Amino acid sequence: MKPCGLIAAAICFSTALQAQEKSIPIFQAVPQPQHQTSFQRDGIELARFHFSPTQNRPFVFPIIGPSGRVLTRIGHPHDPTGHSHHNSCWVSHHDVNGVTFWGDAGTNVGRIITLRVDRLEDGDHSAGVISTSHWQDKAGQTLLEERRRTAVELLPSKEIRLVVDLELTAKGKPVTFGKTPFGIFAVRVAKSMGVTDGGGQIRNSAGNINEQGENGCFWKAAKWVDYSGPVAKDVVEGLTLLDHPANPNHPSVFHVRADGWMGSSLTFQAPYLVEPAKPLRLRYAVYVHAGKPAAELLDKQWTEFSKTDLYNFNTKKP
Repeated sequence: MKPCGLIAAAICFSTALQAQEKSIPIFQAVPQPQHQTSFQRDGIELARFHFSPTQNRPFVFPIIGPSGRVLTRIGHPHDPTGHSHHNSCWVSHHDVNGVTFWGDAGTNVGRIITLRVDRLEDGDHSAGVISTSHWQDKAGQTLLEERRRTAVELLPSKEIRLVVDLELTAKGKPVTFGKTPFGIFAVRVAKSMGVTDGGGQIRNSAGNINEQGENGCFWKAAKWVDYSGPVAKDVVEGLTLLDHPANPNHPSVFHVRADGWMGSSLTFQAPYLVEPAKPLRLRYAVYVHAGKPAAELLDKQWTEFSKTDLYNFNTKKP
């Protein structure tokens, strides 16, 4: 081969290597067996989306903190059967046209059944799963069609947040979300992070602390609620549930408990009617952090999240 041919070959080889490097995103949504998708950064798992059609609802478990420890839990530490519906980080509601999608037991229990994963998204700053589910009553009738994007996003601080976008469309006739503190977006933290069982603390954007009392967080409106606590010896981490200002009930009333969970209540004050031609759009995030950040830093995280747009489910992507 002539020298010029060698140079050309070297250039082609170098270009191919560069193209190969660019084709490996930092963040990936990696399909797993048994209807699961792993959110990974450089091959390290950050969270996992579960969407088996045999489950009562899709959920995210685990959410992994900066130290590599799991920050969420399935079920109540002292009542795993009665609170089996506490699925780490989940979406559900206690009263949808009189049907409960909240608990796992009862005479009128519905299920959120994932029909399909529509798209997986990889990138250098985020990875996501777009899925379609049906909210069905015990007879199998679909009350709502749900489109959901579950994503892990990189923050400027190099930390991450889990973001969930929902589009809920009434099928055939209007759907009423009844007045209740239970639903629609909730997180159960690891046992050691709880106030009752561990050394944790609850705070909110209004300056309230822990659960009960005049200055407690229980049934108080807030832009965010934070649950921080120990996850190992000398290691404190936490999760901040962020309520987007585009949500129709913002600022949400939060249902929070010292035994280790927090939830943003969609219909604490009043029922909410969803007309077939007007889908309900919701957006929430969970900020995953080390330590117990000052309230000012959590306010900053909420402000940055508040400037983000609702996900456009009609966008066509490859």
